[in-house]
Amino acid sequence: MKTVEFLKQNGVDVDKSLELFGDMETYNQTLPEFLNGVKEKVPQLKNYKEVADMANYAIVVHSLKSDARYFGFMVLGEKAYQHEMESKASNSDFIYQDFDNLMMEVNKAVAIANEYLETGETTPIVEAPKSVTSKDKKILVVDDSAVIISFVEKIFANEYEVVAASDGEQALNIIKEDPGKIKAMLLDIFMPNVNGFGVLEYFKNNNLFEKVPVSIITGAYTKEVIDIVRQYDVVDVLAKPFNEKNVKEVIERTIHRGEEVI
Repeated sequence: MKTVEFLKQNGVDVDKSLELFGDMETYNQTLPEFLNGVKEKVPQLKNYKEVADMANYAIVVHSLKSDARYFGFMVLGEKAYQHEMESKASNSDFIYQDFDNLMMEVNKAVAIANEYLETGETTPIVEAPKSVTSKDKKILVVDDSAVIISFVEKIFANEYEVVAASDGEQALNIIKEDPGKIKAMLLDIFMPNVNGFGVLEYFKNNNLFEKVPVSIITGAYTKEVIDIVRQYDVVDVLAKPFNEKNVKEVIERTIHRGEEVI
């Protein structure tokens, strides 16, 4: 085990921790519980983020904040506190956008604790986000809502290049330019200029469903709309409002359809 100076040099507020633990022996004996707790909490946070369950996210991140502060990891504690406040305010947009920053602080705290305890554990609790390795991996989101487009962009920022179109006309221009690079399309129905039905009809007349698999995202989830949509070779229909997990599942199914055809 390293000396307490190692913790202090890495920004751990040991003096604050000793107000709770009393002495370093108790701190050292209890620190592994912090590591085990983090391992349990991170998957829970990921899950609650994906399904936009901000109430339970707030409960778990509150616990993470408290544990971090108890053991002197004040930067992690502050970041977790920020997430707690934003999730209590139902600000899921902030949670999606800043989640990787929270996980980065988790990894830093865990790495310091493991090195201090000399556990030999070097694997981070959270793997670094995957980077986009190919500009050929594109998904096209067609929606006149900038909020929806931004939401999808944040979900897939580290996996695919997200190309956006605010109406069917823009979408068709993108497809005509190079359909081979679009691995999947999320298509809204009711938009200005050319609507979703117009895009679907164009795809049908030009045999494009096999080249660019399509799933529908719509707030107009009525029997009439669904009956019309199902006349076309779409992969899936996702009703608004949706969450991160819903969108990921639909994109995976849509891309898989395209790969099956290839």
